[in-house]
Amino acid sequence: MKTTIRKRSVGNIPLLEVVAEEQIYEPLPLIIYYHGWQTAKELVLTQGRKLAAKGFRVLLPDAANHGERKVRVSEIPSLTFWDSIQTNLFEFGYLVDYFENLGLTTGKIGVGGVSMGGITTCMLLTAHPEIDVAACVMGSPSPIKYRDRIKQHATAAGYFLPRDYEQLTSWMAAYDLSLHPEKTTGRPLLFWHGMQDEKIPYQHVSDFVKSQSDSLNITFNSEEERHLVKVPTMEIISDFFDEQFYGE
Repeated sequence: MKTTIRKRSVGNIPLLEVVAEEQIYEPLPLIIYYHGWQTAKELVLTQGRKLAAKGFRVLLPDAANHGERKVRVSEIPSLTFWDSIQTNLFEFGYLVDYFENLGLTTGKIGVGGVSMGGITTCMLLTAHPEIDVAACVMGSPSPIKYRDRIKQHATAAGYFLPRDYEQLTSWMAAYDLSLHPEKTTGRPLLFWHGMQDEKIPYQHVSDFVKSQSDSLNITFNSEEERHLVKVPTMEIISDFFDEQFYGE
């Protein structure tokens, strides 16, 4: 199935819309797929193509401070990082609404992402019951634990952190999936994480999955990999969305 890539600007959000050529004007399930820290939408284009080939309309937005929206990264640890994620949260509903108003969706919504995009995905699940299916790849369902890890490393390295760091990032508690695990109920959620991940701890995901051992809707794939997504993993992700949306 031949896919087409359309470069769009929705408001001030640059994105790539990826869809099968013969389905450009058809209402389709919508998947928003988020890239990782200090990369750009083009870096998840292969994943976008694979999803589009399964019959989805896929949006690959540039996060704030990335890609076409790139700015200099703040020297205050994690400021740009959390700002980028929070902006993803602000903009999610706007993107969905835009494509719904064009009549290009079926009302079914999937969300996924890599690394920072995986954290975004888990945080979105806490606030958006309209999301039907989600995939977190090398991300964390425990952003507060990840915030505290950043603080520990930054302090050890002698970097400046504001004294009220926790208060400034207190908004995260409402979006921490590990604190609100009931939000996953009834919604298929895929985790994929490398056991040798040097950037986002594998333990965050494994602990969360263990705590939800009775859940039938969580799928957890782990491999002896570092912080890297290879083509076979992309196939797993595409097959997962395909099965959940179109499977028997």
